[in-house]
Amino acid sequence: MALSKVQKREKIKRRVRRNIFGTSVKPRLSVYRSNKEIYAQIIDDNSGLTLVSASSREKEVSSEGTKSDVSTSVGKALASKAIAKGIETVVFDRNGFVYHGRIKALAEGAREGGLKF
Repeated sequence: MALSKVQKREKIKRRVRRNIFGTSVKPRLSVYRSNKEIYAQIIDDNSGLTLVSASSREKEVSSEGTKSDVSTSVGKALASKAIAKGIETVVFDRNGFVYHGRIKALAEGAREGGLKF
């Protein structure tokens, strides 16, 4: 039986998450993309806490331009919040999505904002 698009992504996500783990020293930057919005959060997997989050639904994030432009601004907003909390290095978790388009734009925006991964 063929897998649906969501099932394929979940399978890839499980495979990737076997190797990616966020600690308090180097937390995990997890990204979720829906058709309209994009969400990102920095997670400490040891304590199970979300340390910082940003999304395209926030008022501080500019909603001008294409979805890729919005993703870049979400990455920059997340990076500025993280640096304010003292987080400089993270592990990038693309959450089963292809590293292309909006996911790549968010990662590059976070790098421009000062995060290292």
